[in-house]
Amino acid sequence: GGMEKIKQHTFALAHYTYTVLSTLKYANGAPVVRIYSDTDFSNPDVQGPIINFNVLDENGEVIGFSQVDKMASLYNIHVRTGCFCNTGACQMHLGISNEDIQRNLQAGHVCGDDIDLVDGRPTGSVRISFGYMSSFEDAQTFLKFIVATRLSKSDTEIPFQFSITKLTTESVPDDHPSFNNADELSPIPHISDRELGNNSSATKMTVNWQPPEAEVESIRAAVSETAVPTCRRGGKPITVTNIYLYPIKSCSAFEVTEWPVGNQGLLYDRNWMVVNQNGVCMTQKQEPRLCLVNPSIDLKKKVMVIQAEGMDPISVSLEENTGKEAVICESKVCSHRVKTYDCGERIADWFSLLLGRPCRLIRQSSDMKNRSHQKNTKGLASATNISLSLVNEAQYLLINVASILKLKERISARLEEPLEIEELIRRFRANIVISAPESFEEEEWAEISIGALRFQVVGPCSRCQIICIDQQSGERNKEFLQSLSAARGRKTNFGIYLMNQPLCSSFPDILSVGSQVLPVLEENTEIQPPTSSEE
Repeated sequence: GGMEKIKQHTFALAHYTYTVLSTLKYANGAPVVRIYSDTDFSNPDVQGPIINFNVLDENGEVIGFSQVDKMASLYNIHVRTGCFCNTGACQMHLGISNEDIQRNLQAGHVCGDDIDLVDGRPTGSVRISFGYMSSFEDAQTFLKFIVATRLSKSDTEIPFQFSITKLTTESVPDDHPSFNNADELSPIPHISDRELGNNSSATKMTVNWQPPEAEVESIRAAVSETAVPTCRRGGKPITVTNIYLYPIKSCSAFEVTEWPVGNQGLLYDRNWMVVNQNGVCMTQKQEPRLCLVNPSIDLKKKVMVIQAEGMDPISVSLEENTGKEAVICESKVCSHRVKTYDCGERIADWFSLLLGRPCRLIRQSSDMKNRSHQKNTKGLASATNISLSLVNEAQYLLINVASILKLKERISARLEEPLEIEELIRRFRANIVISAPESFEEEEWAEISIGALRFQVVGPCSRCQIICIDQQSGERNKEFLQSLSAARGRKTNFGIYLMNQPLCSSFPDILSVGSQVLPVLEENTEIQPPTSSEE
């Protein structure tokens, strides 16, 4: 039909979505989204098929774009986030001054990162775009995603159904010449009048349901209980309960009771990764079956043994392949370039057979073991000299059993089925699991000491859809990320990242289960060790 028909089609999609989005409201009347636009989407000659917005909570606070992006990915929806290479428009619509830009940079925010809020104010927004291949089903899918994540499930169930019941062209403006002939338009799905009201020109969606007072009190109590304490209470010691390393990135954990610590973290942690035929790192996001690959390391025999159901075990030497047959290549891990070498055809054939696609196993080269930490490290003295393996963010990830127990209650209630704490621990893929008296108190720490090792807290771990994957079966359940977001109040943070200074000794230190953990609060007030003789 030519460009005119494409313009009509894409604008109709954008107008329909804009109309519904702009009238979505919480039970208290607060808007669900804030749309940034210079038009009212009434004229396709001045408005393209793009909607730029931020999602708000019930109190009108912006939910960071990175959190919206992660939730959208659970629904197979791709959105663009940030400032879209248009800093001027970003400043104008978000009210960001030149001084704010400088402060955001000083806070560590750079283009393309996940720092979506600084001091509670957004650094960017979310954008959806429609093209000639987009359909009204796509628009409906997006709207259902907003409704499902913002209106139907937060702290409790809301009995609200979002269904499409008929097709109509009522929502298309009839005062524009391009839209005078309804026969030339694709039909526009319309949400039932029962759900969105009986106004065809400005359809409204309001959820009037309110929970009973008893449930309101229980919700308040639950929110209060999950609040981070300002200081640690009681004298019970904090200890290390579990230690995990992940020799192959995104594959199964290898649990140990004690393990050497090297200059990059736990020895051999994420030294290897699986790549596709184009050399791109494969993770559980693209290939959930990676969690079924079980690597284990024998330090005495100096081998890594890799096992998977239905496959013969295969071993890989821990000795670096420095011979001429080693193929040196550059790979990317979270936008950072790393130098690696190929582990050979035998292991490549093993993984290709297991996963049913061409892939290879590569290992980080010692030439690149000085890959430094690039993020804001809150004053870590030698941050530029700290080296990383093939991890995404930091050398270690720590989680607290008390925090998991608190989260377990919320997720179990939403799933309406019991949940084992061991399953949650596996899903969060930490290196160090500790047992502290208070849930989420670890988020107040600036440093910790474990034995002779001293760690700097780099920041919180913002979770992605990998926690939705059952680490024993590879099955997905998006409820886990949604429950985490609901439980943590708009964020998907869980666990903290740690870095430690390069070791001065040529002999590695040992991290052991049962070791005592001594944290230092962010206010630099050292927590005194307990007087109990308990180890």
